[in-house]
Amino acid sequence: MGMSVTISVATEWDAEQIFRLQYLCFQSEAALYGNYRIDPLVQSLDSVREEVVSDCVFVARLGDEVVGAVRGSVTEDGAASIGKLCVHPRLQGHGIGARLLRVAEEALAEERGAKKFRLSTGHRSEVSLRLYRRVGYERVGTSQGDDGVPMIVLEKQVGAGSYATTA
Repeated sequence: MGMSVTISVATEWDAEQIFRLQYLCFQSEAALYGNYRIDPLVQSLDSVREEVVSDCVFVARLGDEVVGAVRGSVTEDGAASIGKLCVHPRLQGHGIGARLLRVAEEALAEERGAKKFRLSTGHRSEVSLRLYRRVGYERVGTSQGDDGVPMIVLEKQVGAGSYATTA
């Protein structure tokens, strides 16, 4: 790769790059469902900016370029809701997504008091499901997104799961 990918807390200045990356990364997800109205594709830039300010948001950088992102917040029941994990298509498969997920989990547990982690992904999203299972998430149910996509809901307790040190 030449340069190392670094993970850091997102800043307000990252919002536009996150917005563009999210739009690029979720195209393949939309194609799986034939639905280009999924939340990551219709979210506004202002909404992404608000999340960067209020939520726990991390980015992966290759030099100055944001090549990955993840967001999380703690809900009333003490669960951390993690979402919109994405990695630039040219860098997928190098462990960047797992690194982002691990950093978000650590921050949500240590800084925001999360007791468990919860996330959801589309029922056809095999690559995402494999990653989540590999790092300790278990299916706990299903839901339907506001966009009509059937989702699988996964959870894991704080401290569960293991991560390989890659990327």
